Amino acid sequence: MLTIRKRDASGPAKEPDHQPRIAIGEEGGVLGCAFSGTWTTRTVALVDAEMRKIEKRGGFKTLALDLSQIEKMDTAGAWLIDRLVSSFEKKGVEITMQGQSEIASILLGAVGDAVRREAESGPAKPPNFIIRGLEAVGRRVYEMRDDFLAAMNILGATIRGSQMKLGRGHGVNMAAIFNQIDRMGVGAIPVVVLMSAIVGAIVAQQGAYQLSYFGADIFVVDLVGVLILRELGVLMTAIMIAGRSGSAITAEIGSMKMREEVDALKVIGLNPIGVLVFPRLVALVIALPCLTIVANFAALGGGILAAWLYSDIAPAAFIDRLRVAIDLSTIFAGLIKAPFMAMIIGIIASVEGMKVGGSAESLGQHVTASVVKSIFVVIILDGLFAMFYAAIEF
Repeated sequence: MLTIRKRDASGPAKEPDHQPRIAIGEEGGVLGCAFSGTWTTRTVALVDAEMRKIEKRGGFKTLALDLSQIEKMDTAGAWLIDRLVSSFEKKGVEITMQGQSEIASILLGAVGDAVRREAESGPAKPPNFIIRGLEAVGRRVYEMRDDFLAAMNILGATIRGSQMKLGRGHGVNMAAIFNQIDRMGVGAIPVVVLMSAIVGAIVAQQGAYQLSYFGADIFVVDLVGVLILRELGVLMTAIMIAGRSGSAITAEIGSMKMREEVDALKVIGLNPIGVLVFPRLVALVIALPCLTIVANFAALGGGILAAWLYSDIAPAAFIDRLRVAIDLSTIFAGLIKAPFMAMIIGIIASVEGMKVGGSAESLGQHVTASVVKSIFVVIILDGLFAMFYAAIEF
């Protein structure tokens, strides 16, 4: 903040009393105001009411201001004086000012220009909803570009290897990878089995209910087998992993970013991507296909139970029909997607974790964004695979 100090050149500097004062005199149609003391943010509140009383006065043609006794001034004091000047200018009163230093003149001029420019421009009108919509789309496009570049940076650094420090050899921490496999893979088995079995049973129940109208109950096996093995098994597993493990990755890396542990890794010569991202990404690529296999078995088990209850299809008959309905291409059509979905979940979660700021609010926002983006991109990828398989007749 710009500050003006005025000293007495005739003798040693006197200790200011830090109290702003106003001396008022009126003679021959001239109102004189002499300002003294300290006019800063901390003190101007003491004279604000008196300045407003002066602004309401009338019956004179000239306002004479004396600023020679002001010892200290900042932008708050300059704004108070400028407000007084502007008030009398609107009434047509002539303003004279004396005693101000060169710096005071610059400060008063800058404050006056800023106030008048704001008054002339008026309050900014918000653009119409079309412009706001286009602006939002543009911002999202730029955010997508930044996220894509950050994802490619993480993917490239991961493919290059987890070189933590030059000269330390391979630097691959197998213990960290197996620890992450245990947390993301083994720890997720109960929820994956439960959700997949329920989804398989629902698909079989709905299919059996509709096919019973045509006397084609046995084809519920084809419905469950193809739908689970090609689409729902891997898709439901990826969605659950995005919500369970993807959010955990973002929260872990984001909390490390908040506590500046990521910067500490850089300071001691370690690569944060190699230390934090690489083990989690490798663990996801290994764990998600394995969880997909478990989910497929659980969903088929739920389908067998539902078909037995609703269509009286014995488990042995279900399995015999399943051998006819599916082949290896049906199984691999779903499993091929799993590593790609795992890479997407891990990369998006890591990117959002690296973007966390220094507040808990930022951490919550990026964890939410990580889950939403991961699920969205996983579904898009599943649709692209479906179109690709149809194009090559796989």
